[in-house]
Amino acid sequence: MSITNKTRYLFITAVALGTLLNPLNSSMIAVALSRIQNQFSLSFTDASWLISTYYLASGIGQPVMGKLGDVFGLKKIYLIGLVMIAAASFAAPFSPSFGWLIAIRIIQAIGSSALFPAGMGMIRKSITENQAQALGVLSIFSSVSAAFGPSIGGFLTHYWDWQAIFLVNFPFILAAFFLGIFILPKDRRDRSRKVTIDFFGILLFTLSILSLLLFLLSWESGVNWVELLVSLVLIFVFYQYERKQSQPFINVGSLKENLNMSLVYVQFILVNVIFYSIFFGVPLYLQNVRHFDSKTTGLVMLSIAGFGIIVSPLAGRWIDNRGSKPALIAGTSCMIAGSLLLLTIHVSSPAVWIFCCLSVLGFSNGFNNLGLQTALYSFVPPAETGTASGLFMTSRYIGTIFSSSLLGILFGKQFTTSHFHVMAIICVIIGIMIMLLTIRMPQKLKQNQ
Repeated sequence: MSITNKTRYLFITAVALGTLLNPLNSSMIAVALSRIQNQFSLSFTDASWLISTYYLASGIGQPVMGKLGDVFGLKKIYLIGLVMIAAASFAAPFSPSFGWLIAIRIIQAIGSSALFPAGMGMIRKSITENQAQALGVLSIFSSVSAAFGPSIGGFLTHYWDWQAIFLVNFPFILAAFFLGIFILPKDRRDRSRKVTIDFFGILLFTLSILSLLLFLLSWESGVNWVELLVSLVLIFVFYQYERKQSQPFINVGSLKENLNMSLVYVQFILVNVIFYSIFFGVPLYLQNVRHFDSKTTGLVMLSIAGFGIIVSPLAGRWIDNRGSKPALIAGTSCMIAGSLLLLTIHVSSPAVWIFCCLSVLGFSNGFNNLGLQTALYSFVPPAETGTASGLFMTSRYIGTIFSSSLLGILFGKQFTTSHFHVMAIICVIIGIMIMLLTIRMPQKLKQNQ
């Protein structure tokens, strides 16, 4: 179903207000983590489980909720996700213990995991012209909300306390819910088509991703080879089971046959290793080594958000005209340059210079997220958008867990400028790998509609 120009922007806004909630809540915690750590008398490693468990739940929940949306209705799953976020956001400030707070964050993560794949599915089905521009608007809301998260979290934590980072969700939830009811298209299912849910496949996928992410999280204390072996066995069993199913949870055969699609997932993992290493590493460095307060740290991190906003709509028009590859080359170049600029930061570097260095990374964020998203959809039929979008976001969280492991290794015992520079060098190396993957892409990708 195609929508008219009259309702196009309300439609995009309804989806965007929901899809921003997952990255916003995954990033606001970065600056509030220190306050939570003090209130519950936690070590940094213990407190970091608020980040890790959110990514674990999101990494598993995105493709699962995407599949449920493809089967039961995208609008229905979208609205259910908003209700789950509202319940978790209300309960979190009243958590009697740190364990309760983690459990509530997991519910919040699962609810927000429904919004991106369901929203992408509705966009692809309803907006058939200039999809990249529409996705560019969503990129402003979702990807840039992740960059705004530390700034918002810094202000809220500075003037109120950590509880405010949950309560701030309600204006977005209410606006997305009411717009969703009246603007989003009704679900239309082909009732003559018999659809079965591959529950065992979902279980195997959950166990595979969980074991893999737990293995990555163990890097701080040393490589756990048993966890690696278990994860590899589970992934193999999942692959063998899914390839024999007539209606698999994930079409693993297409991952093998469609190399371009699979490499988009790999590339997105690597992009997020860099982005989130910097995204969480910089606030940690500024607060623990430079002793910036949360307000100043939030202002410095605004550089990533601000320049991401500028680039995203321009990137959308560029991609509609030229395809994804030129924008991805520009984004990867900015990512490598921004990582190199981090090597110029020292204990005496002014906040203005740090702001300028991070601005280059803000440009890369605007190009890379939208470029990889549109590249993926050029290889995926619209009927599979929910599941594909979910796997796309799972790739983001795998990259994020990689970054958490990297930061744990570098900053687990102490924070120094030298360790910060090692992080930057690693990001440069990964950036070169991303550039090689970008160069091998087809020259012009057309949307699969």
